[in-house]
Amino acid sequence: MPQWGNWGRSDEGLKLLPDDMTGRDAVELGCGTGYVSGWMARRGARVTGIDISAEQLATARRLAAEHGTDITFVEGNAEATGLPDAAFDFAISEYGAAIWCRPEAWLREAWRLLRPGGQLVFLGNHPLSLICAPLDGSPCDRTLHRPYRGMWGADWTQVEFEPSGVCFNLAMADWIALFNDIGFSVENYHEIYAPDHATDTRGAVPANWAREYPVEQVWQLRKPA
Repeated sequence: MPQWGNWGRSDEGLKLLPDDMTGRDAVELGCGTGYVSGWMARRGARVTGIDISAEQLATARRLAAEHGTDITFVEGNAEATGLPDAAFDFAISEYGAAIWCRPEAWLREAWRLLRPGGQLVFLGNHPLSLICAPLDGSPCDRTLHRPYRGMWGADWTQVEFEPSGVCFNLAMADWIALFNDIGFSVENYHEIYAPDHATDTRGAVPANWAREYPVEQVWQLRKPA
């Protein structure tokens, strides 16, 4: 069964993927090593995974070959994939495009790729985990380090602890406004916490923080038929 996010939350109760994807065309936006693409393929979908990293895609292709999984992997930017209009019934991003691409760009691209009635699911950081992240990149604490109003994300390229890249996030009202502007309807929303037994730190978020505050969020959207 698929497991999601930093602490491997069970898919039971979340249902990020349909149980049966037979005959569906699915795309993973920012697929990385392609494990979500693999889950969809094993459920019967015809899967395309797109990622900007040639190294990640090399691993994805190797793993798919090892497991005998037929997946099309494409090197490209999830903000402008170059894939045909209305080519997919289902789109998903677990982190990937969901945090590393500009929301106003990749969400519009997902809309373009989906057929009428198609679904988009994405999982990324909860806005609260960003607001409570110290500016030097050290683990989350219980202090508000950034303003919530007008939030757009954070630049982690020059931080003292574990520098990475520029990630994107929005205030809740801004997410909703963007979905409405594009045309998506919200079918479901989940806030994800660390499990009660967790004691470690993952993704610069301590478990004792993430047991009390949501560390991740899941949006399940629909393009009208």
